[in-house]
This record gives sequence, C-alpha cells and structure tokens, in this order.
Amino acid sequence: MSGAGAFLPLLDPPVYVVTAEARGTRAGCLVGFGSQCSIHPERFAVWLSHGNRTHRVASRATALAVHLLPPDDAGRALARLFGEQTGDDTDKFARVSWRPGPAGVPVLTDATAWFAGRVVGRVEGGDHTAFLLDPLAGGGADPPPPAVLTLRDVAALDAGHPA
Repeated sequence: MSGAGAFLPLLDPPVYVVTAEARGTRAGCLVGFGSQCSIHPERFAVWLSHGNRTHRVASRATALAVHLLPPDDAGRALARLFGEQTGDDTDKFARVSWRPGPAGVPVLTDATAWFAGRVVGRVEGGDHTAFLLDPLAGGGADPPPPAVLTLRDVAALDAGHPA
C-alpha cells in the first residue's frame, strides 16, 4: 500500500469528460483527476494520462472543455463511452450529442455542467500531465441535478487505455 493508502480510498471526487480539438481532430476521455487550483485568477487543472489519445490531441490544443456528468443512466453511458472506448478505434463524437464550443472544442450537450478553458500551462506529474485552464465560457443544466457522477460510480469500468 502506498504512503497515501489510507487516505486515497476515502476520496470520491467527481469524474469529468475532457474534450479537445486540434487541427480538425477531436478527442475526449473520462478523467478522475481535476480540481480548481486558483481563485484569483480563476483556474482549473485537469490531468490527462500520457497513454491516452486525448492527451496527444490536447497537447496541440489551445483550449479544453471539462464536463460534469449526471448520476443517471445517461451520465453512466457517457462515462462508459469516454472511459472504455478509445478514440484510436471509435469516433465517440458520432455517438453523442455535441456542439462546437469556444476555440472549436467539443461541448457535450447532455452534460450536467461544462466549461471551456484556454490552456495556459502544462505540468508533468509522472504518468499524467496537468493542463492548467483559464475558463473562457461555460454552461449547465437548468435546474442542475442534486449530484454528479463520481469516481465510485465508475470504478468498475474497463479503461480503453491503461493509466
């Protein structure tokens, strides 16, 4: 067990679908690591696995979109698609409702809430890269649901790429 072994299993953070677009190529994946990281200026960091196609596209992107999912069947279906399928084999965006957002980044219309952020920095952190985002625009369901899909809700998914 790691040094944080007693701590980490107690966490149940929200999961996100992060989408990217660069030079006409779209990508998106389910992400378990993300957080607001600054108040002034408002900033959010999302961590993408180096082994993931979304990481490759995001590395060339000027903006990313971060989506919260509803804790219902539709949210679980989005989590399965973006968590279990790889864009190397599947056009995920042909299977969901989406629209172009700021800087052309795909925005999932069935998300509980979303924001698009300009990539203002990257930090390497082992097998993931943190993409530091400066929010550009966002939106959400009206009214918002009382909860969002969390890590425990998707723990049984079989990842499309190893972490």
